[in-house]
Amino acid sequence: MSSTRWMDSPIGGLRLHTSAGLLTAVEFDAEPRGTRRAETVLDDAQHQLEEYFAGERTTFDLPLANDGTEFQRKVWGELRRIPFGETVTYGEIARSLGYEPGISRAVGAANGANPLPVVVPCHRVIGANGTLTGYAGGPDRKRTLLELEQPGLF
Repeated sequence: MSSTRWMDSPIGGLRLHTSAGLLTAVEFDAEPRGTRRAETVLDDAQHQLEEYFAGERTTFDLPLANDGTEFQRKVWGELRRIPFGETVTYGEIARSLGYEPGISRAVGAANGANPLPVVVPCHRVIGANGTLTGYAGGPDRKRTLLELEQPGLF
C-alpha cells in the first residue's frame, strides 16, 4: 500500500511518498492536499525532516526504497556517506566509486535522479569549481540546504 503526506519546510512544500513500509520519494513544490493519517514511516520521515530543518538532526534513520539502476544505487550510497556540513564534487564521487573523474556527468545524472532529496543528501555535491550546479530542486534550494548545514557559507 502506498501513502503520501504533505509537509511544509524552509525549502517549500514537500510531499513524502511511501510504499511497503519504505520511504520512496520526497517531492519539491508540493501543495497541501488530502487528509492526514498516522503511518509510521510518514510520521518518522516528517519528524526527522522537521528536526533536520530545525538544526537538531544531522543524519536520517529511515527505511528507504532503493529503486534505480545499479550505477544509481552506487552513487546514492556514496551520497549517504557525505558528512553533514561537507561538500564533495561529482568527480570525487566518481573516484570514490573507482571510476575516472571523467564519468562525473554520469554521476551528475544519477545524482539528479535521486528520488529522496534531502534524506539522501544530493545537495552536498557541487561542481569542480565550487559552483552550485545540477540540483533538481534548483540552486536556491541547494543554497538554503547548504547554508542550513554550514551557516555563513554564502
